[in-house]
Amino acid sequence: MGKKLLAAHALYGFYPANSEGDDIALYADEHRSRELARFHTLRQQKESQRGKPQYALADFIAPRESAFVDFIGAFALTAGHGANDLAERFERQNDHYNAIMVKALADRLAEAFAEYLHKRVRAEWGYGKEERLSHEELLAERYRGIRPAPGYPACPDHTEKRILFDLLDVEREIGMALTENFAMIPAASVCGLYFANKEARYFAVSAVGRDQAQSYAGRKGMPMAQVERWLSPILAYDPANFVTSSGSQPS
Repeated sequence: MGKKLLAAHALYGFYPANSEGDDIALYADEHRSRELARFHTLRQQKESQRGKPQYALADFIAPRESAFVDFIGAFALTAGHGANDLAERFERQNDHYNAIMVKALADRLAEAFAEYLHKRVRAEWGYGKEERLSHEELLAERYRGIRPAPGYPACPDHTEKRILFDLLDVEREIGMALTENFAMIPAASVCGLYFANKEARYFAVSAVGRDQAQSYAGRKGMPMAQVERWLSPILAYDPANFVTSSGSQPS
């Protein structure tokens, strides 16, 4: 029998949703009588030399004014329960190689679990029910739909994880947690959103101008300095250039 040293857990759900500008609102029911959560997306501002659209993830959800109730999925999963204990056991034995390998294996298992769960979700949602893809085609992501994760190029703001964790009640349901810097515990974990739109695709948000950063801060209800801290790798400007003589940043 296996020793079952690592445990995997997952949680996911589907929600009625509509876009409002670059936000995505999730509702308790299809009547849209109560908003459950709101995700805030960023638009790619850097112009493509090939004339590609400047996407935001909200583009892949039907707008509120369309009167069409769309849907979005949310998920969180981990393959890391038990990984730290096992790695620490190896470290106490001065077996640093196997300690590193345990963490690497847990990370790979989490990614494989994320792909498996996405395949299952596509079938449950219906649009992927007749999917017949080879292993190579699955690895090449030739299926319909995407599963962008907070902190990755299409949604680079890690703070959106808090909204997702609260929506799914992740801590209570499957024992994952967030640090004050929004790293996931266990480390071998993945979370994100499911988009079913056949036009949905991955892209990278970059060159965010101050105008969009200000709009984003307002939509999130977050201080501008905090937004600039989280988006610093992709800002198209230097926040220090906007510090006033008194030392404060203008809003």
